[in-house]
Amino acid sequence: MNLQDGVALAKELNDTLKAEKPNCGVIICTPFIHLASIAQFLDQSVIGLGAENCADKEKGAYTGEVSAEMVKSTGAQYVILGHSERRGYYGETPEILKEKVLLALKNGLKVIFCIGESLEEREANKQNEVVKAELEGSVFNLSAEEFKNIIIAYEPIWAIGTGKTATAEQAEEIHAYIRSVVAAHYGEAVADETTILYGGSCKASNAPELFAKPDIDGGLIGGASLKAADFKGIIDAWK
Repeated sequence: MNLQDGVALAKELNDTLKAEKPNCGVIICTPFIHLASIAQFLDQSVIGLGAENCADKEKGAYTGEVSAEMVKSTGAQYVILGHSERRGYYGETPEILKEKVLLALKNGLKVIFCIGESLEEREANKQNEVVKAELEGSVFNLSAEEFKNIIIAYEPIWAIGTGKTATAEQAEEIHAYIRSVVAAHYGEAVADETTILYGGSCKASNAPELFAKPDIDGGLIGGASLKAADFKGIIDAWK
C-alpha cells in the first residue's frame, strides 16, 4: 500500500478495535515509510506497531538500509525477521538473520521470527529438520531471557498464495514439534510461554479451526489483513 492508503487502513483498524477491544494481541507490521505517520495516532495499548524488516548493520554507510535503531525511533515495538520472501528473494542467510535479531533486541524491539519449509522440503518430509535448523541458525544463540522477546511465526512456504493450505492438523503437528525443540533447548517453562503463530493462508473462514489447536497461538496474516473487515473477522475468531 502507498502511504495514504496504509495510514487510512491503520486509522480504520485503530477506530474499530478501540470501539470493540479484541481479546487477543493485535500487531500491524507496515512498510518503513508508514511507521512514523501511524505511530502518531495508533493506540498501542490496543494495536502494536512493527516493521517488516531491518538492516543487519548497526550504523554506517549502507545507503538505502533501515537500521533497528531507526525502526525503534519511529515508535515501533516489533520487527518481522526471516520472512520467507526475504530469505528467498534477497538471499538472507541464517548468519545475516542472527545479526538482525541481535540488533533488534539491542534496540528494544520484539522479534517476530519466521521459519518454514518449501514444497520440495515438505514433499521430502524434511519440514522438521528445516525449521529446527532455522531456529538453531539464528535464535538459539540467545539466552533464555533474551529469547522471551522472540515470537515464532511458522509459515509453510508452499501454502502462501498458492491455493494450497496446510490442514489445521498439519499446522498443529509442526507447531507442537517447534515447541518441543524450544523446550529441548530452553526448558518447558520457556517453551510454554513462547508464542507460535501460523502464517500460511490464514483467513476468517479457517481461523477458528486453526486457533482452536493447543500449539497455535495466533496468526501471521498477509493479504487477509489488507481490508479491515477481513482482518477483524480473523481477530474475532478469538472470541
